[in-house]
Amino acid sequence: MPSGRLTRLTLRALDSAARLLPGGKRKAEHLNTGRRGEEEAYFYLRENGYVMIARNYRSPRSRSELDLVGWDGDMLCFIEVKTRTTRAVQAAEVAVDAEKQRDLAHVAREFLRKMKGNPTYRFDVVSVYFEAGERPTEITLFKNAFSP
Repeated sequence: MPSGRLTRLTLRALDSAARLLPGGKRKAEHLNTGRRGEEEAYFYLRENGYVMIARNYRSPRSRSELDLVGWDGDMLCFIEVKTRTTRAVQAAEVAVDAEKQRDLAHVAREFLRKMKGNPTYRFDVVSVYFEAGERPTEITLFKNAFSP
């Protein structure tokens, strides 16, 4: 069994166990779907050479968060993950509209202030679909999806 698969199974088992413990909170189903999508995107990006350095980064000055932050070679990438269980309404990546892009750019600037140097960076979007159950049916990476 590849180590990435073992890690995924372990994370799912721990999440399930945590919900059974006293005080374990049951999240709304769409939040669970989003968390699963971020987890799948994280491993997908790692398998494609990204070096991940942050997950769910929040700034006290913004309502948004950066789902993932990682290096693709010498390019710092701020990655927004959009997860869906159906294609019936609209493509997942369409949800990263102008307002969301502004929010992400604001949090990214906060992140960059804490870094040494002045790295080149871009914004990527990953769409994840769970149309047939537990395993994603499709993961698509949109590199340089928008510019602030």
